[in-house]
Amino acid sequence: MIVLKFGGSSVANAERIKHLARLIKERVLLDEELCIVFSAMGGVTDALILSASEAASGNEGYLSKAEEIRKKHLETVEGLLDSPAKEKVLAAVNQDFDVLFNLLKGVFLVQEASPRTMDYILSFGERNSVYIISAYFQSIGIPSAYVDARNLIKTNKDFGKAQVNFKLTNDLIRTHFKQHEESVQLVTGFIASDVGGLTTTLGRGGSDYTAAILAGALDATSLEIWTDVNGVLTSNPRVVKNAYTIAQLSYDEAMELSHFGAKVIYPPTIQPALSRSVPIYIRNTFNPGFKGTYIGKDIQRADRKTITGVTSISDISLLTLEGTGLIGKPGTAARLFNCLGVHKINVIMITQASSEHSICFAVMSKETKTATRVIEAEFAKEIENEQIKPVKAETDLSLIAVIGENMKKVPGVAGSLFKALGQNGINVVAIAQGSSELNISFAIRRSEEYKALNLVHDVFFLSENKRINVYLVGLGLIGSTLLRQIAEQYKTLLHDKHLDLKIVGIANSRKMLFDKSGIDPANWQKALDQHGVASSFEGILEAMKKLNLPNSVFVDCTANLEIRHIYPNILNQSISISTANKVAASSEYSFFVELKRLALRNNVKFLFETNVGAGLPVLSTLSGLVESGDHIQEIQAVISGSLSFIFNNYKAGRPFKELILKARELGYTEPDPRDDLSGQDIKRKIVILSRVAGYPLEANEVHVEPLLPQSCMEAKDIEAFFKELEKHEVYFGNLIENAERKGAKLRYLASLKNGKASINLVEVRADSPFFNLARTDNMIVFHTSRYQERPLIVQGPGAGSDVTAAGVFAEIIQLGSVIF
Repeated sequence: MIVLKFGGSSVANAERIKHLARLIKERVLLDEELCIVFSAMGGVTDALILSASEAASGNEGYLSKAEEIRKKHLETVEGLLDSPAKEKVLAAVNQDFDVLFNLLKGVFLVQEASPRTMDYILSFGERNSVYIISAYFQSIGIPSAYVDARNLIKTNKDFGKAQVNFKLTNDLIRTHFKQHEESVQLVTGFIASDVGGLTTTLGRGGSDYTAAILAGALDATSLEIWTDVNGVLTSNPRVVKNAYTIAQLSYDEAMELSHFGAKVIYPPTIQPALSRSVPIYIRNTFNPGFKGTYIGKDIQRADRKTITGVTSISDISLLTLEGTGLIGKPGTAARLFNCLGVHKINVIMITQASSEHSICFAVMSKETKTATRVIEAEFAKEIENEQIKPVKAETDLSLIAVIGENMKKVPGVAGSLFKALGQNGINVVAIAQGSSELNISFAIRRSEEYKALNLVHDVFFLSENKRINVYLVGLGLIGSTLLRQIAEQYKTLLHDKHLDLKIVGIANSRKMLFDKSGIDPANWQKALDQHGVASSFEGILEAMKKLNLPNSVFVDCTANLEIRHIYPNILNQSISISTANKVAASSEYSFFVELKRLALRNNVKFLFETNVGAGLPVLSTLSGLVESGDHIQEIQAVISGSLSFIFNNYKAGRPFKELILKARELGYTEPDPRDDLSGQDIKRKIVILSRVAGYPLEANEVHVEPLLPQSCMEAKDIEAFFKELEKHEVYFGNLIENAERKGAKLRYLASLKNGKASINLVEVRADSPFFNLARTDNMIVFHTSRYQERPLIVQGPGAGSDVTAAGVFAEIIQLGSVIF
């Protein structure tokens, strides 16, 4: 005997019933001995509950709701049957619904729906669906018979979730099937009856339980649960998009997963099958060729994953009973859980301190008030005598469970789990792990549930591919170049480094777009144009908070002066920052220190390598020297790519204005060249260098020798600036001529010595390392205790979108190795 169960989505309408009938007919032709359990048609049980609730509240709208249910069934009959069978079934269904309407009218009149009445009302769903399906099967030649499970499954009178009398039930099932071996038995799921015949139900999801009860009683070859997904998945696919089907599960793993929210399996289903070692298959009605999930005893996994699944229960509360009155007092835990049991409050997780000073346990949030009340009533005397404190309740939590039999064979699972959570700023409120090491459960804030599920799933199931979620603000030359580089390098990084870079947010000053599934870096402009919304710093921050994605990096490729103010909030969201914007690191020293502190506290990174030298390893080199104990004696630097280009190409007789225009044309300067020529950009860079070197320098402490006359700086616009610049060509011409006469070249040089910084236009001769600079080269010369006779020099291109974007790209990749 093979027992099959089809859920509500599989029998939701005539077309779906025809589809599953074809599956059944093929198996009947193979002479398989079948028993099939069906749920109510999709949505009907919820609709019956709603209709009864409205009737009980005195709302006449119950009539229209009930009429919609009737209509759904009649339309299904019309779509399945031809005359004369159709007329017979329509009459029977209408008669049944007349009974339902009378019952609902009674509920409406007394304005009460007792649990006993609700069970009877809900039975109409299964009874009508199976009756219609049975008639259709017979009409297409499948020898079958309608079976009302109330005649086979006997329970107590706990209406809503009745307890099965297995001895009586098993005898009734076996007797019935011995007497009806000639046809496929089509059984109503979910419903049962007490010994006196009153209708009961087995709880939501009870159709699975019905099938398992039948499979256990009949010692079935297998139990097949047909649903609308491809088996049991590694996590909730509505939350974790890359969840995939688990090929095999042990009974214990299946029970743990079902208890912790895996909706494909109803928790009581496992036990009847386990007791008789009946293998269970979870299959997809709409993808019958897929093998689905096997649940049984002998599990042999090819993938050898450490854990089997990660699941969650949302909306729980954590209650704590604590006080000196608990220490060394036998029977306290028994009193606690007995009073909860008497009031039918289910305890989901328990953890206790080894000192016995406190007991902490989780319940569903809807039971928090009741649980608190009954516990405080039970321990009223101890609370009055201050031996035990009043119950402490922490609400709005979720419970995450990491499940797998292989965990007990692999050391360090808990370490990897909680390290990943900590690195992503997810605070664990409580932890519980059984001695079997089959399950690690922990409570977190409900707002972190999505993030935690995706994070843990990535760590244990996609450990070969490390996903980084990137938010990019600033889509000008540097930002757009970075996106192009990521698009070009994506496959290589995924294949060689197992690094999966997802652009989940982009923004410029006008529009922003966020998508947790990823934005194509090769087609970002089209996506932003079509789907972007108005951009603001507050909107960007709110979107990142709402997505709450693990392993996230915020990349700032703007030159905006105000964006730094959202940096603290970003770091507090456990999101690392990689910034090409120099404003944050060069603003007030106290703000810089605060950003570093927040990064350290939240276990993330604040990276700004490209602030000095674009893609050159300037700051990392300097940081390495300082952290290894070297003393920085002096730093000399040409750290403006645009000014380096200008003075490397400046020769007597060539107009200074011409060089600036050329640098602007090549994209080496800002749109307004005065932003470079003012020395403010260099000032920010020397401030950053000094801070990394260990000096608490403020920007206003840097002495800057002006490069341009004041009249040029005060010109009303760019056009006026260039006109004013022409008036000073003689001045600049004299500077270069004087330098060339001495065999020297001009360099706008920043220096740091003994904690004091200055920026000056200087003449350098052939013995200077700065003499042979070319193109846009930056050069930073470090004089240190270790590098006295010959200084350490970092040199290379210091301007251009390609090298700057590459530097940011390198930081993102670096974060990938840090995060994981």
